[in-house]
Amino acid sequence: MSISQTTLKAKSSLQQEVVAEQLRKQRLNAELSQDSLAELAGIDRKTINRIENGHFSPTLDTITRLCIVLKITPGTLLSSGRSTSKK
Repeated sequence: MSISQTTLKAKSSLQQEVVAEQLRKQRLNAELSQDSLAELAGIDRKTINRIENGHFSPTLDTITRLCIVLKITPGTLLSSGRSTSKK
């Protein structure tokens, strides 16, 4: 099965929005500021801001660090909670 570059880019962009939304939600649920989360995770605050604003795709290392601090699984950060189609 082949997938077009346009489709890949669109799905990637949607996933980036999901991560942005979930990171902000989970950070606020943990009652952490961007500064506090950044310090605890050993990540620059600007990186947290860029992820939450959908301007940056975090690396696996960054996702892992954030999840450890927020006490969530990577699946939580990557999931919108909405059902998705595999089309």
